[in-house]
Amino acid sequence: MIRYDTVPDPASLTQWPFDAPESAYEILCGAPRASGRLDAGGPGHATRTGIWHCTAGTFACTEQGDELMTVLAGKGTLTDHATGTTQPLAPGTTLFLRDQSRVTWQITEDLTKVFFGHKASGY
Repeated sequence: MIRYDTVPDPASLTQWPFDAPESAYEILCGAPRASGRLDAGGPGHATRTGIWHCTAGTFACTEQGDELMTVLAGKGTLTDHATGTTQPLAPGTTLFLRDQSRVTWQITEDLTKVFFGHKASGY
């Protein structure tokens, strides 16, 4: 069993640079830095579960896989480019994003989320 009711020390996470070409990252403001930990699944698997942390800043990306997430700490907004819908992010916020959704993350307070992702073709 893995519990996700506490926020890990970001120093214990691995740096996840914004360099995956399929995600088409665009840094729009600041210098956000992401890190994370996979607790299950990952490369070559259809699912993955873990923790993601990002410092303040704004970036756009194309999501890779369907993802269910819950914010543990931090604040910001997430904007879906297709619909223009903006969702405030705060501890307890739970969202589902579809594979290939183009979104903008505006992180105003370092944000940590837990996630479960699925991509039928594998990550």
